[in-house]
Amino acid sequence: MWTKPGPGIPIDASQVVVGLYVFLDVRWDEHPFLSNRLMVKTPKDVAIIQSLDTQGRIYYYPEKSTAPLPEYVPPPPTSAEVAAAAAAEKAAIEAERKALEKAKKDKRQKQKDAAARADRAWENAARHTKEALLTLSRSPKAAGELLANLSQETAATIANGQEILLHLLGDKKDQGPQFHALNVLTLCMLVGKKLGLTQTELADLAMGTLAHDAGKVQVPAPILKNANRKKHEEDFFRQHVMFSVQLSTQSGAFSREALSIIADHHEAVNGSGWPRARTDMSRGARILAAVNRYDNLCTPEAEGVDALMPAEALATMFRNEGARFDKLVLTTLIKLLGVYPPGTVVLLSDSSLAMVVGPGPSSLQPKVLIYSPELPKDEAPTLELHTEPSLKITEAIKPASLPPDVRAWLNPQQRLSYFFSVEDNKG
Repeated sequence: MWTKPGPGIPIDASQVVVGLYVFLDVRWDEHPFLSNRLMVKTPKDVAIIQSLDTQGRIYYYPEKSTAPLPEYVPPPPTSAEVAAAAAAEKAAIEAERKALEKAKKDKRQKQKDAAARADRAWENAARHTKEALLTLSRSPKAAGELLANLSQETAATIANGQEILLHLLGDKKDQGPQFHALNVLTLCMLVGKKLGLTQTELADLAMGTLAHDAGKVQVPAPILKNANRKKHEEDFFRQHVMFSVQLSTQSGAFSREALSIIADHHEAVNGSGWPRARTDMSRGARILAAVNRYDNLCTPEAEGVDALMPAEALATMFRNEGARFDKLVLTTLIKLLGVYPPGTVVLLSDSSLAMVVGPGPSSLQPKVLIYSPELPKDEAPTLELHTEPSLKITEAIKPASLPPDVRAWLNPQQRLSYFFSVEDNKG
């Protein structure tokens, strides 16, 4: 359980020792540590903190510390010889601190560049996707061409990329069908790549994912938003699959495989799906069925339905609905997203609060955004846990248990938006 830290007790830098949990009230780029709040772990940490200009800006938290606070003792007068030795030691520490600060800033800039590439790519894809989905019924050929171009470009990027990174994007204010379509596209592409789909297969999968809900434009909003539909309303809602296939077919841009992916995205491998209750689904349809269900659990369309935390959504699919999905596809999706999927709020072993913003090489070591209320969210530090062996996730935190101001900063209830970037491995 995470508790919001109080204001802290002001201390002098000379009182800092290993085992104290402290807050440095300085800018994040004025020190080499991962966060302004930290457990002092080594004598080098002590030396670096004491080399900073932190007079009156160090605070100590006794409830989070593992060592007692030493009593403040004014420094004794020093001889010229002792002062010279101290100055030399301080200069060496200062040089090391600046090198560490530069490495931290360079790494943070690389992370921001990758996130910015993903954000720009999403904005471009969102613009085309929204236009295509909203005009597919009026201008099917033009809309189909937009979707085909985006699908082919996406498939080529994914198929040929050496390292594809998944990003949880920043808060998006707009609304529209592009959010769900691009979330599903992104996760389907990454699952498809891991399962060895060819570029052509990925392109068909992309077409199917982008248009799988296009037919919902023909379903009245009161039915779409109703979580407790009557039988005739549910029957009409389920026709969105047929409407999607019809609209896509009219565009002339969809292959037979892409159309079958749309037709079967609510089917299940155990025959419990709809509209035809078939089990002989293509691999693309199996991928879309699992990813579509995951995103719908995290961001339900109907009003009054509670969104599940990402980890809860995966657990629900694995434990309660596993028979509905292709086992290899579901396992691949879980491995892709990790034990703590993007959007999960977590507590770290140093008592820091964070939100997962991307998976890591290990399912237990994702990329996290550190809760730093003294900074704007887009300037807060992002940490790759696989590079910090001393830090671990101790538990996932339910957003509802967080204080309102903390929840507002993290904004975990906001619609989740995913996209990808291609990592540049040069240098």
